[in-house]
Amino acid sequence: MLLSRVRHMHRCTASLSQAISHGAAARQKHTLPDLTYDYGALEPHINAEIMQLHHSKHHATYVNNLNVTEEKYQEALAKGDVTAQVSLQGALKFNGGGHINHTIFWTNLSPNGGGEPQGELRDAIQRDFGSVQKMKEKMSAATVAVQGSGWGWLGYDKESGRLRVAACANQDPLQGTTGLIPLLGIDVWEHAYYLQYKNVRPDYVKAVWNVVNWENVSERLQAAKK
Repeated sequence: MLLSRVRHMHRCTASLSQAISHGAAARQKHTLPDLTYDYGALEPHINAEIMQLHHSKHHATYVNNLNVTEEKYQEALAKGDVTAQVSLQGALKFNGGGHINHTIFWTNLSPNGGGEPQGELRDAIQRDFGSVQKMKEKMSAATVAVQGSGWGWLGYDKESGRLRVAACANQDPLQGTTGLIPLLGIDVWEHAYYLQYKNVRPDYVKAVWNVVNWENVSERLQAAKK
C-alpha cells in the first residue's frame, strides 16, 4: 500500500515537472527588438550614449526580467499556487509594461521624423484638439507633469473613436491600465534624458517632437480602428 502511494507521488511529481517543462518550451521567450536606426541617428535631439544605455541596458533588463517572471508564473499555474500567481502580478505589470512601452517608443522615433502629421491622423488631431500645435502642447504638459517616472501618451479611444492624451506612472502600459490604444509615447524616466538634459525635463520633451515618426503613429491609428 505504502509502495503504491510512493509510486503514485513520483508519477504526479514527474507529470507536474513535464507540464512545467512543456509550458516553458511552448512559450516563446521575449527578445529585445532591434532598432531600425543607429544609436547616434537621433542626435542632436537624443544623444547616442542615452540611446545605447536606454535600449541595450534598460529595455534589455525589462525583457530579461519579464521572461524570468513568466517562467515563475507558469510554474505557479502548473502547481495551482494562486498566492504565488498573485504575488507575481506586480512584476508582470512592471516588466511587461516596460517591454511593451519601449517597443512602441523606438518605432515612434525616427532620424527622419519631426514636422507635422499628414492625412487622416492630422484630421483626427485637428478634430479632437483644435490643431496639431494644441495637441503637442497638451501632451507635452501632461508628460512633463508626470510625478517621478512614467510616460505621456497619445492614445485612441476605440469606444468613442476619439484621440486622447493620457499619462501613466512607472511602466504601466496604456492599454492595459486605461483601455486606450497607444499611438505615441514619450518616456520620461530619467534614464531617457538625464545624461543630456539633466533635470530639465521640458527641454527633453520639446526636443522629442523633432524626431517623432508620424508615419508610424499614422499606421498605429489605422490598425487601432480595425
